Amino acid sequence: MCGICGILHSDGQRPVERALIERMNARIRHRGPDSDGFFLAGPVGMAMRRLAIIDLSGSAQPIFNEDGSIAIVFNGEIYNYRELRAELLRHGHRFATDGDTEVLVHAYEQWGDALLLWLNGMFAFALWDAPRRRLLIARDRMGEKPLYWHHNAAHGLIWGSEAKAVLAAPWVSRQVDPVALHHYLTFQYTPDPLTMYANLHQLPAAHKLVLEADQAPVVTRWWQLAFEPKWQISDEEAIAEARTLLSAAVERQLVSEVPLGAFLSGGIDSSLIVALMAERTREPVRTFSIGFDERHFSETHYARQVAERYGTEHHEFIFRPADLVRVIEGVASAVDEPFADPAALPLYELARQTRRHVTVALSGDGGDETLAGYRRYVLDGWLRPYAALPAWLTQRVVPAAAALIPEPWWLPEDRNPITGLKRLGQFSSVTQKASLVRWGSYFSHAEKLALYNADWQAALLEFDSAAWLAAAYDGARATSLLDRTLAADHVTYLSGDLLPKTDRMTMAHSLEARAPFLDAAWVEWTARLPARFKVRGQRTKWLLKAAFSDKLPPAIAARGKQGFGVPVSYWLRNELRGWASERLLHNRALDEWLRPEAVRALFAAHVAGKVNSGKQLWALLMLSVWAEQQVGARDDASART
Repeated sequence: MCGICGILHSDGQRPVERALIERMNARIRHRGPDSDGFFLAGPVGMAMRRLAIIDLSGSAQPIFNEDGSIAIVFNGEIYNYRELRAELLRHGHRFATDGDTEVLVHAYEQWGDALLLWLNGMFAFALWDAPRRRLLIARDRMGEKPLYWHHNAAHGLIWGSEAKAVLAAPWVSRQVDPVALHHYLTFQYTPDPLTMYANLHQLPAAHKLVLEADQAPVVTRWWQLAFEPKWQISDEEAIAEARTLLSAAVERQLVSEVPLGAFLSGGIDSSLIVALMAERTREPVRTFSIGFDERHFSETHYARQVAERYGTEHHEFIFRPADLVRVIEGVASAVDEPFADPAALPLYELARQTRRHVTVALSGDGGDETLAGYRRYVLDGWLRPYAALPAWLTQRVVPAAAALIPEPWWLPEDRNPITGLKRLGQFSSVTQKASLVRWGSYFSHAEKLALYNADWQAALLEFDSAAWLAAAYDGARATSLLDRTLAADHVTYLSGDLLPKTDRMTMAHSLEARAPFLDAAWVEWTARLPARFKVRGQRTKWLLKAAFSDKLPPAIAARGKQGFGVPVSYWLRNELRGWASERLLHNRALDEWLRPEAVRALFAAHVAGKVNSGKQLWALLMLSVWAEQQVGARDDASART
């Protein structure tokens, strides 16, 4: 696990400035505190920070082929590298190390860019082919490892694992992209390839960037998840295959030469990963959970049941309001962009505590997206007749009636029936192609327009965030509503929110996170399962429960989907009220985009208990904290130049 960065100047005679590449690399030191490495050859410069996990005494990067003509810097883990190494040895390749990075160099020699299709793992890498003056940058199928880039004619291409590395270059502007901010207020994250910076881009998951001599960079997709043709398979066959594939995925991801453990939330996904780990390790699995003082939000008692059943070495932490400001600022710094998923807070603290004990932690990420675990996958189908009713009823009468019902402040949103009822108006007004906006958006399109000042309102009138999701839905290699929704969630919510959250929060503390549910073989197999294996009646994730219920405590196996609730609405009315008020109501950066009176009214109604606007205020608060940090960063950049 590492962080990478680099520069390829458009002027072939212009050498890369070593001081700049060192400054870029220093900004991502947290991703790899064990060592660093540099490659500078005229107009190209590459660097990396290493978190040593496999082949501890070898595999120092950059790594080269036999004659030194191909160089690579790599971030991630290739779980099938031993099989690939054996295949390449049969083709006559010679290896100098025992790690996975060198496999990529020889695989490129053997198969060219098609090497990507051979890989089962999480990765982002940059490979320089000197004889062809060709740069290849690529990301893994699901988007577990990040990559940011910027290109202009004067300076060429600059890239890095995190935005902060690229922003170290004085020619990369920090100007805000209005469309990115607009989408952020609905999604809680910036969807790729956008970033909050107008001239900085994310390389999307399963995409590659190729830059050859005297040409512009070309970004293309190298893989897309296929939901067709469907497997013709019985329940018994599916259950047997699920047990085989997921067990193999966990087995692959246990490869490590450093201490390894698991995040354990008490939900089905993480509990199952722990169960499969316990069956494959001699020593007790080290498990890590975090909860809250607020009783309705804490699920540590479920995690304890799993820990007790499998005799794990269990560590339990409590996230306390006294830590809030420190963690909020840490989250904002780790992400480099506004990021409003509240679950980032406890994960940031959990990663900090976990790193004291292990270097690698397995997680349950991806279980809901591969086997349809969210309730909205059921509701989208059930409520199609409701959406067809007259708009005056579904978008005015029902929401108005729901607004009269007091909302329980003490319940997480996914367990709050009143919250769901109040969303029915939004459900019926948004296309079925945008499930996430129907059920989980922060600001609707109309609410954002009412929030903006006149200039931004006019500029963003035609940019509906639901259309962004609809485009992903339309581009799916699938036919049914469920499969198209799953496909859209894979390339938006999973790769834009959940996986960046895990990567940034863990790597901020030099901790590697792995996700067996995102194993290539598992993902490709589950996608082609018929819908009955995912949603059956009211039951979501049917196959996972049918195949593995014997490995879980009864209370865990019987649980429905419950998100990791975070009491931000309560905190904004209590512990965070003064601190949040200062940042929301007295931030000049926000005033550039939003009407101060609109923000003030939203905050006042929330703290008075008239409405629950916690999610919306949280998005604005994280935007404000990010804006404050960027002011300091701009000042630092100005001082350098």
